[in-house]
Amino acid sequence: MSLREIAFDTETTGFYYNNGDRVIELGCVELINHLPTGNTFHAYINPQRDVPPGASKVNGLTTEFLLDKPLFMQVVDPFLDFIQDSPLIIHNASFDLGFMNAEFNRLCRPTIPMERAIDTLVMARQKFPGAPGSLDALCRRFNIDLTERGTHSAILDAQLLAKVYLELIGGRQVSFAFNNENKQENQSIVTTTSLHRDRPSRPSRGFSVTTEELTSHENFLKGIKAPLWKMGA
Repeated sequence: MSLREIAFDTETTGFYYNNGDRVIELGCVELINHLPTGNTFHAYINPQRDVPPGASKVNGLTTEFLLDKPLFMQVVDPFLDFIQDSPLIIHNASFDLGFMNAEFNRLCRPTIPMERAIDTLVMARQKFPGAPGSLDALCRRFNIDLTERGTHSAILDAQLLAKVYLELIGGRQVSFAFNNENKQENQSIVTTTSLHRDRPSRPSRGFSVTTEELTSHENFLKGIKAPLWKMGA
């Protein structure tokens, strides 16, 4: 049975959803058996407020750019249709779900329980205690290409997160075990006929020794002091 998960990220106008900051971008990447399928969900959102310069510097999104984008209420149903009931892979889940649930509360919609999230920040801190746990740091640790990450982007970060998550759970071999289980089982069975084809037996060949060779061999043996084969004789 296939396992479906969603790597998920947001961009916001700031750090505090309880102080008026809003979600301005959503990015989702579908994973089947831990591998991206190419199926994604991406939306920019008009936050109905300004985007502070500090936030714009981080994510590259401005108030002007978002003015003609849909409101959260227009995006919420397509978003929920995409994620369905799948587990959500999130880096620092309390941040993203805090913002999402604040948006749901404004619309009097059911919130997403924290138990549904698989938090890769928690996983990284458990696996590499004391080491930097940011998404950038983990990408560098796992040699994941960051050249396209000039500014933060929810969809790009969700794609990077999918790669980081795969490494945190053990690397690509974990997913290959899911995807190629039957194939690997078949390949592991190697018949002897594929390695040792039936061939006609060859008759044994005799090798004659000359008198000169025998004499040379006996003289060589006489030159060995206390040979092992004569001990105890």
